[in-house]
Amino acid sequence: MNPTKKTARIAGLLYLLMGVASTFSLNIPSAFIVRGDAAATADKIASSQLFYRLCVISDLAAQILFVFLVLVLYQLFKEVDKRLARLMVALVLVQVPMAFANMLGGIAPLVLLNGADFWSVFDKHQLDALAMGSLILRGYGINAIIALWGFWLLPFGLLVFRSGFIPRILGVFLIIACFADLAINVASLLFPAYERIVHKLMIFGVGELLTILWLLIKGARVQPLDDSVSAPAGG
Repeated sequence: MNPTKKTARIAGLLYLLMGVASTFSLNIPSAFIVRGDAAATADKIASSQLFYRLCVISDLAAQILFVFLVLVLYQLFKEVDKRLARLMVALVLVQVPMAFANMLGGIAPLVLLNGADFWSVFDKHQLDALAMGSLILRGYGINAIIALWGFWLLPFGLLVFRSGFIPRILGVFLIIACFADLAINVASLLFPAYERIVHKLMIFGVGELLTILWLLIKGARVQPLDDSVSAPAGG
């Protein structure tokens, strides 16, 4: 089993780009919602439309990059454990359509607040409330998808741990990040009053950052073939 450094570094680059795009996309709704004030939220979106649209585009880019990332990771790890590698791909391909659907909550304010004539049947307060409601709905959608963000890290972490060409400790960190994401998901949906406190568990996502850096800088250590495999038959 000789995974190439090139494949690992491509994975690291895609992972990094996805992380940057995801950071921008998560600014919706957190950077725009003014709690309890729909009018102020609408004004904030209107005054920063370029940044808002950039966040929407970043959300789209993050999901596209995620698909390419998991396919490259599959190529890297398929000889480690094909079943785990397939499970990793499946968990990503399930969540990407959910994330695309959830994007509609972020796009809705751009439609609701565009000043089109057909919205004249609603007054400004109603449109502002609908825009804010769509952002809150998107926030709940993100909390739901966090479960799948966590789940895909479990097979990924196990593959890293078993691979032998990436440090095992990174696999451990990824598995810990998986259960941290699941805790955030459950707490956010069942105990929303503690959402801000539980979101501090995202610090365990450092495992993903360390994995990105390793893939980019070190790639994958090429392992020599096992002697019993490389030796000539009958030798």
